[in-house]
Amino acid sequence: MTTTARAQGKTFWIAFAVVTLLIAGVVSYFASSQPDGLDSATLQGCEVVQTAEGEELTGSCIAQSATDHSLEHSPLADYTVAGGENTGGLAGIIGVAVTLTLAFGAFWLIARSRKSKG
Repeated sequence: MTTTARAQGKTFWIAFAVVTLLIAGVVSYFASSQPDGLDSATLQGCEVVQTAEGEELTGSCIAQSATDHSLEHSPLADYTVAGGENTGGLAGIIGVAVTLTLAFGAFWLIARSRKSKG
C-alpha cells in the first residue's frame, strides 16, 4: 500500500469518526421524547395518568403486561448517562465509541489471523 493510499485511508477513518460522533452527540438532542411507533402501538386502548406513585395505565392495552427490563439500571439505560436529564448526546457518543472500538478490535483480530494463515 502506498503512502498516499494510507494517508487517504487514515483521513477517511478520522472523518468517519468525527461525523459519527457529531451525529451521536448533536443530532440526538433533536430526537423526539414522544413514544415511538412500537410504544404508541402498545399503548392503544390505555390512558397514562399521573398518580402519587408515578404514571399509571388505565384501560386495556398490551403495555399493561410489560415488565421492567433487567438492564433498566445500567449506565446507559433510556439513552441517558446514569438516568440524567439532557445526557442523551453523551450516551450516544459513549455508545458509538464502544461500538467502533469493538468493531475495530474484531476487524483487527480477523486481519491478524488471516495474515498468520497466509
